[in-house]
Amino acid sequence: MEFDLKQVQLETDRLILKVLDENSAGLLLDYYERNNEFLKEWEPVRDSNFYTIAYQREALYKELSKISDKGTFRVWLFKKEDAFSGTIGSIGLNNIVYGAFLSCHLGYKLDHEEINQGYMTEALYKIIEFAFTTLELHRIEANIRPQNVRSMRVVEKLGFYNEGLAKKYLRINGKWEDHFHMVLLNEAME
Repeated sequence: MEFDLKQVQLETDRLILKVLDENSAGLLLDYYERNNEFLKEWEPVRDSNFYTIAYQREALYKELSKISDKGTFRVWLFKKEDAFSGTIGSIGLNNIVYGAFLSCHLGYKLDHEEINQGYMTEALYKIIEFAFTTLELHRIEANIRPQNVRSMRVVEKLGFYNEGLAKKYLRINGKWEDHFHMVLLNEAME
C-alpha cells in the first residue's frame, strides 16, 4: 500500500465517502447533535464533552493518526446532491491487523432521516471492495446486536454470515449487550 489513506475519497452512484480532518469538527458535531437520541440505543454512553467542537476536533486528529498508522480507516458519507453541506453517516474499518490475520472490525452509522433508502448498503459495498482489493484484507468482522434488525439485513445482503453470538460483547448505552458476530471473507485471496 503505497498511498496516503488520509487522502482517500471514494464515490458511489449517490454518495461521496471521504476521510475528514480536524477542520471538519463542525460537521461531526452537527451530525451527532442531530442523531443524539437515535444513536443512544446503539452506541456507548457519551459525556457532555463529546458534544463540543473541541472534542470532535481532537477525535478527528487522533483518528487521522491511526489512519496514518494503517490501524483504522474511516470515511464519512455525503450525498452527492448536497456536496459537503452535511454528513449523513460514517463507516469505519477498525482494529486493522496485517500479517497472518489480515482482518478488521466494521462499524457504521447513518443519519436517522436517511435510513431505509439504501445508502448504507451502497456505501458498504464500496468500502468492502476497497478493503479487499486496496487494503488487501481477508476478513471483515461486524458485531451487531440481535435487536438491530435493519443492520443485520444490510450485512446479510452483502454476504456476511453469522459465526455465533458473543455474550455481553460490548457496553452499549451503559449495558453489556450480546452481539452476533457477522463475518465476510475475501474469497479471492483463497
